[in-house]
Amino acid sequence: MSTYFHLRAVPAPALRNSPAWLLRLFEDDWEAVRERVGRHREEILDQGYLDQEFLYTGPAPRHTPDGPPAHVVLGGRPVTPPGPDRPPFLLLTSAQAGRVAGFLETADFDALWRRARDRILPRYGGPGLEPQAHDAFAAAHRDLTAFYTRTARQREAVVKWLLP
Repeated sequence: MSTYFHLRAVPAPALRNSPAWLLRLFEDDWEAVRERVGRHREEILDQGYLDQEFLYTGPAPRHTPDGPPAHVVLGGRPVTPPGPDRPPFLLLTSAQAGRVAGFLETADFDALWRRARDRILPRYGGPGLEPQAHDAFAAAHRDLTAFYTRTARQREAVVKWLLP
């Protein structure tokens, strides 16, 4: 079973700190989600989301000061979901999402790639397949940039969750 990391834009006034509300946000069908929170956008990263996280944060320890690079993929205030054995939801305020958008819009993807490539490439076929791995990560970077940019323009918050 594949695991996907979901990022959803939510109008800031609709955001709730309720684990039950957040669970419904991710369990409902698309129409129910749209009805509940109005405008709705989503970005999905595949099981390589940890490598995408490394691309932005590098080998920094988890207790690094909170900032846009740390918020792109896994960052946010954790909210524990109901029930055991479920990962926490991660919430970004609209201000935090705006700072992430600013970071991504000005980030030099190729510089990020050069710094992270030696750790990432072995899991994606090695140096012989670098062009394909580079292109896949560059596409994810463009998608994340577009997601956060649209979210920031709308002054929306972001809710993240790891789903099978």
